Amino acid sequence: MVLFGGILSVKAITFLLFFVFSIAAVGYLLGRITIKGVSLGTAGVFIIALLAGAFFYKFLDAQLMIKAGDVSKSYTNNALKVVENMGLILFVTSVGFIAGPNFIGNFKKNFTSYVMIALVVILMGGLSCAGCIIFDNKMWGSERSIAQSAAMLVGLLSGSLTSTPAFSAAKETAGEALENIVSVGHGIAYLYGVVGVVLFVQIIPKILGANMAEERKKIVVADDGSSEKKSLKNLIEIDGFGFMAFSAAAVLGIILGSIKVFGFNLTTTGGCLVIALMFGHFARIGCISITPKTETLKVFRELGLMLFLIGAGIPGGANFVKYFEGVYFIYGIIMTTLPMIAGYFFAKYVLKLSLLNNLGSITGGMTSTPALGTLINTAGTEDVASAYASTYPVALISVVIVSKVLIMMFN
Repeated sequence: MVLFGGILSVKAITFLLFFVFSIAAVGYLLGRITIKGVSLGTAGVFIIALLAGAFFYKFLDAQLMIKAGDVSKSYTNNALKVVENMGLILFVTSVGFIAGPNFIGNFKKNFTSYVMIALVVILMGGLSCAGCIIFDNKMWGSERSIAQSAAMLVGLLSGSLTSTPAFSAAKETAGEALENIVSVGHGIAYLYGVVGVVLFVQIIPKILGANMAEERKKIVVADDGSSEKKSLKNLIEIDGFGFMAFSAAAVLGIILGSIKVFGFNLTTTGGCLVIALMFGHFARIGCISITPKTETLKVFRELGLMLFLIGAGIPGGANFVKYFEGVYFIYGIIMTTLPMIAGYFFAKYVLKLSLLNNLGSITGGMTSTPALGTLINTAGTEDVASAYASTYPVALISVVIVSKVLIMMFN
């Protein structure tokens, strides 16, 4: 099989899949452990992937080279990028379809709220990052330039918000001389960026003693009183599971995400989310159904999240060990925690949003794919995906702009 200019043998692919599914098996076992009602859930897969990357990355790399029959080339990063992107497409497209039926009504009612939450979260992240840049530069004095501190800290910001578009934008703006520093920062902060938000959306309901049955009623009311999909009776289904509709949405989403306007594009994540929302909302083209079965979407959502976390976690674990410094990890904690807290209290006391609308919008504002998966399980309803889908695009654009501005300000 040809993969990014290299050839991976069947043995190499088989070994990679063995490695991936071994991580998944152990990760789900870890995620099942519950302490005082709080568990890692699918994020347990991410923890095991990080550990696998930290301790076995070189082994995996060597095995792939040997089984490919060429020890002069490393295939691991590219192979894992395929796993990560496949997972991302499956997850985000599923979320779009799930949120689609209620998206328009929810968005119309809460448009201003979602925009404001996204801006509060991202601006707080940007201010936290700017403060850390100034502090870091003063602490290190002449040992590190302000541009180097900015590159590292903006990388930390993108990792704290688990935002690939912000990461890419920061590397591009920093330039060739500093892009590796951005990568290091992203890798260090990514761990808490994932786990922190996953724990947040579970701990807040526990602290409040929230009755999820009552909270689900509130979010249903916010979504025009119905969480049911539009009736698809008497429509022609191309295939029983809805694979055609799902695949079509993914293809169109990838195309849309690749289109650049004034140097900005939605990326694969944003493109697939937008197209799937449209498919989910309209549900049909004439007499043809373009909505997959609910069971299909649930399986793809979970499978996609698992693959995404493994694909991102293994190289993240390798970089985390290689470049870890305690002070940078603390910066990352600050840049993850402060935006979440600010967004939560703003939504609760200023916008008066219900708990699940609040937390759903926080996962979107933090651009946190894993946290949404956790929140759906915690809330016991797919309806929280509407708040995520409404907030995410604003946060996506905002974090890219903030990352570029910070690099330019301190360059």
